[in-house]
Amino acid sequence: MSIVNCQLSIYTKCMWLLLAFCSAFLLGCYDVNKKVSLTGNAVIPVLFLNTLISSLILLPFILLSYFTPVLDGTMFEVPRVSFEVHAAVFLKAVIVLSSWLFGYFGIKHLPLTITGPIKATQPILTLVGAMLIFGERLNLYQWIGVLLALLSFFLLSNAGKKEGLHFAHNKWIFFTIMSVITGSLSGLYDKHLMKSLDVMTVQVWFNVYQCLMMTVILLFLWYPRRKKSTPFVWHWNIIFISVFLLAADWIYFYALSFPESMISIVSMIRRSNVIVTFTAGALFFHEKNLKRKAFDLFLVFLGMLFIYWGTR
Repeated sequence: MSIVNCQLSIYTKCMWLLLAFCSAFLLGCYDVNKKVSLTGNAVIPVLFLNTLISSLILLPFILLSYFTPVLDGTMFEVPRVSFEVHAAVFLKAVIVLSSWLFGYFGIKHLPLTITGPIKATQPILTLVGAMLIFGERLNLYQWIGVLLALLSFFLLSNAGKKEGLHFAHNKWIFFTIMSVITGSLSGLYDKHLMKSLDVMTVQVWFNVYQCLMMTVILLFLWYPRRKKSTPFVWHWNIIFISVFLLAADWIYFYALSFPESMISIVSMIRRSNVIVTFTAGALFFHEKNLKRKAFDLFLVFLGMLFIYWGTR
């Protein structure tokens, strides 16, 4: 019996780690499609369509769960929940939407090889919060990984200066950093929610609430001023934004549902999506100063390896 329990423990530990890495890859694909969709395009309509398409994809799960027994007892069932639960998920939607608004404007105006590594430092804040709130503790290997990721951020700021991006005076850098702060807050809140809620409740309703909020922003803030700002152009990549994000988020929430999962580690692994975005920035967007940034990326990747070794 003890051997079985030991094997089960190893399986669950490996499972949430592998899920986190899978989510990171999908998140990288999401960022690449987001960059394509936002280049020379209006931010608010793209973000609105992202939330709308995501909600439409999830709508059948709500209808099938509420009006038929088809999904009963499956991992895709959307259970009926109380007003208090809806309020808790609505708060998550507010936090995530704030992060997305900052992040979308940042990724539109900055190279992927800059925004990617900056976002990769988000787990640093998540780590501090996880230690203070959830009592998570890191071992030596995990600390080495965190410090390497932090070092990459400071080196990246120097690389950005060669492209005329002064971190202290560039508002799009500020927007990206604000996206990191609110994203970190969202990660900590996710760990809290997943202690008592199921994956579908969180994912379905926070997407729906975001869509409702973006509808208000689109109609009352962007639409009346649309002729004075960047025009909106349809890209098929907008659909892929939603598809990759939904898949990445579902896997992420599922990883957090494991009792052994650590939000500080999952958050750090998710930021390894910078490997995908950096590669796309080099191959498809022909961004500058790649050798210098490649070393920063190497530090991020090395940090991910130390975190993985420390969690095995």
